[in-house]
Amino acid sequence: SRIGARHSSAAALTRRSGASSSFAVQQWSTGTSGRSIQLFSTENGAGGSSFDFDEDARSEQLLAENPIPPPPVPPPASSAHAASRINGGADATKPAGGRYDDLLESVGLVGDDSISSLGSLNPLRPVSTNDVFCNRELRMGGLKAIGFDMDYTLAQYEQPAFDKLAFDGAKEKLVNALGYPEEVLDFEYDHKFWVRGLIIDTLRGNFLKIDRHKYVRLAYHGFTPISSELRKHLYSRTFNVVPSFTERHFVNMDTVFQHVDAHLFALLVDLKDKGGHEFLDLKTYDEIYRQVRECIDLCHRDGVIKDEAALNPEKYIVPDPDMIPMLQQMRESGVKTFLLTNSYWEYTSVAMNFLYHGRKVDEQTMKKNEWMDLFDVVVVGSCKPAYLLDSYLSLFRVRPEDGSLLNTDGLFEIEALGKNGAQKFLEQGKVFQGGNYQHLTKMLEIDAGEEILYVGDHLYSDVLRSKRTLGWRSCFIVPEIADEMKVFREQLPLRKQIADLRTLRDELSLYGDSVRRNAEDPTTEAVQTKLRQIDEDDEKIKTKLIGLAERYHAAFHPVWGQMFHAGYQDSRFAYFVQNYACLYTSKATNLGLATTFRSFRTSGEMLPHDKLLAGRGTDFVVGEEDFLGAGLLAEDVSL
Repeated sequence: SRIGARHSSAAALTRRSGASSSFAVQQWSTGTSGRSIQLFSTENGAGGSSFDFDEDARSEQLLAENPIPPPPVPPPASSAHAASRINGGADATKPAGGRYDDLLESVGLVGDDSISSLGSLNPLRPVSTNDVFCNRELRMGGLKAIGFDMDYTLAQYEQPAFDKLAFDGAKEKLVNALGYPEEVLDFEYDHKFWVRGLIIDTLRGNFLKIDRHKYVRLAYHGFTPISSELRKHLYSRTFNVVPSFTERHFVNMDTVFQHVDAHLFALLVDLKDKGGHEFLDLKTYDEIYRQVRECIDLCHRDGVIKDEAALNPEKYIVPDPDMIPMLQQMRESGVKTFLLTNSYWEYTSVAMNFLYHGRKVDEQTMKKNEWMDLFDVVVVGSCKPAYLLDSYLSLFRVRPEDGSLLNTDGLFEIEALGKNGAQKFLEQGKVFQGGNYQHLTKMLEIDAGEEILYVGDHLYSDVLRSKRTLGWRSCFIVPEIADEMKVFREQLPLRKQIADLRTLRDELSLYGDSVRRNAEDPTTEAVQTKLRQIDEDDEKIKTKLIGLAERYHAAFHPVWGQMFHAGYQDSRFAYFVQNYACLYTSKATNLGLATTFRSFRTSGEMLPHDKLLAGRGTDFVVGEEDFLGAGLLAEDVSL
């Protein structure tokens, strides 16, 4: 069908994506109220993908096309009642609720060898949103230094107030400095539309949620959901190899602050598609995104964001009374602490003084910078991730009194000071700007990367780079996990129903294979009747699963679903958290709940074959002969 001039971007999208002759342009919808974009259809129908063969696995896509209201919040119940209902009962009269009685007896830890501490444990194991979760074993006693990022790590920000400083500042720069339409000034910020872990396709103006295998499960163009057919055409069927999503035009939404970039860009995508603005017609989506990014970045540098936050820190910074006790505990236990932030000294001083005193302080008190006593080394303006990669970056000492910079000779100066050179170097001043990881490890007298734990909120700059490049241990801050855990707990019964129904479908499929493989003549009416019955049963279960899966994902987020899952797979966000974050938790001060005697252990990992064998209702069959008859009823043998 014909595309008008106002939809020229759609045609450009078609050309860029390499559409073949088997696709025909059908429709381009730019509405923002749940209507899908349907640009292409296949001549042979929509069944050509080797992915998404289960409708229920497309729950996020179905949710985008047919939004459903979030489920009602269940009435509050005591934790003991909820745990008993979901995870099985506990006998409060027995040590540890009797949970380990059978286990300890089976391994002989009874009598003289009994576990004497068992009686001090809770009847049910407490799990809190303040827990620190472990992906890779970590012994706190093996650490010599623990470092922290500041923004969105030690300093959490009020939302959406803090983000609006960047959003409003950027849209004014777009209009007043770059000539964007005046209509942009009317844009409103809504941080609730977004979740972390998405990918922005700046070339096409799309927003993607992908799983750990790099398969795109859900896509939006601006604020409009993209149809399943177009999504597969753009990101699956036109590639000879799986896209890496590391190309320049793919941007990972690794931090909460990138919600600003996403929302402003999505609004401009919709405005461009709406037509009527020649200025936007002449720009590509990628050009628009780059200018959005430049304007937001400029807001960080010219004071639009942090000057206002410095004037009214109580309006934007969330106080955390647990910060001081945590850092004092670490230092008293012999662990060195450091602050490593990209913020410059002037704002760092304001934010840390507010966190230290719990309020805005006068200029005289601020100049004392008493919070510095909590750290052995402070590095501002670090320019991560370059700080973790480039060993040639120069180190400057900051004078806290006025923020001025002094040159240093870095590693050479420390070496020249001779014995205890690092200590002598820090006695001259422990606040620095710039430099690189070599300066830091030399000042902290660290011999190996595994002796450092770095805590940050940026999945790439803080966690992935420090872990993969330097071997540092890492702790990822995920504030969203508190809400995710609450919803997950509320939805456990629904999740169990979904898991059990999927297991039933898999068992029916296995049974169908057995019937086909063992029938003497698969074309007989008896065999065909049995197979039709299996297909009908499978269809009933699939239909039920579609609705249940939609409800489950909508409970987490009405647009993007569960942050750590895409379909039934881990999301790409979860994949990177699992692979590069040794620990993760909802806020940095949760580490204060762990002493240096704590050892964090993983919960154990299992591949699908182990999970099947460990699950209830399974029967392990050994040998080909036994397997050939597995799943067949006596009546089926005669078929």
